[in-house]
Amino acid sequence: MTTYTELLAGLKRGDDGRVEASVSPDWMQGRTTYGGLTAALCLEAARGLVDDLPLRSAQVAFVGPSGGDVSLKPTLLRRGKNTAFVTVDMTQEQGFAAQCVFAFGKARESSLDFQEIAMPDVPGPNDAPSFFREGRRPGFTNNFNMKGVLGDAPITGSDKRSIGLWMRHKDQAAPMDATAILALADAPPPAALSMLKTPAPISSMTWMAEFLTEDITTEEGWFFALHTADTATNGYSSQAMTLWNSKREPILIGRQTITVFG
Repeated sequence: MTTYTELLAGLKRGDDGRVEASVSPDWMQGRTTYGGLTAALCLEAARGLVDDLPLRSAQVAFVGPSGGDVSLKPTLLRRGKNTAFVTVDMTQEQGFAAQCVFAFGKARESSLDFQEIAMPDVPGPNDAPSFFREGRRPGFTNNFNMKGVLGDAPITGSDKRSIGLWMRHKDQAAPMDATAILALADAPPPAALSMLKTPAPISSMTWMAEFLTEDITTEEGWFFALHTADTATNGYSSQAMTLWNSKREPILIGRQTITVFG
């Protein structure tokens, strides 16, 4: 298995800023690269143009399938005194795969200072069982430890619209940075998948993630994710997602549009 740090260490940056990457099969979700890794690779490419400002927001459009050898082209849209915007296009031999827009911004003084996003009262990761049932987990999730404490496992006909689980990189060398968080935050299956009674294809169309802090810390690598399916209609589901660290401090919030084929 190719570890997260090995995969990032294999990135090749050209003189024109373009980055070449090779995604191994153990990071695939069906016929495409797992979405969190897609976002993480694009962020690494963007970091070649902006490496001195913390990430504040990521907007990802999963345009088409990708895997194997992919190419990432970062473009600096604007650089100001405090902020910068970068787009990254991911392509492969078969065509366009994804486009990301990243917003970076340095911390600034403000009269406002609050974060009122309460984490559910759930047991810690040491007291939680595996989220997936034996033999029923996507291959890419083997790169993460995932323990469920809210909701039900995928494809169980659940009547619950939310899932909550502790998760972390199995790769202990993975750094505590925004790139590693993007690679991790999308690891849980969509909440709507638990509501299905029979297997059916399901995939992300878009993902918006906002970082609430530039100080990313936690104990033993664990983060708690809560995903809630707000709607599921006409073959699409819209879900909210929040990530907290082990101290129950909010790290990231986001929204995702998901296609449901069953």
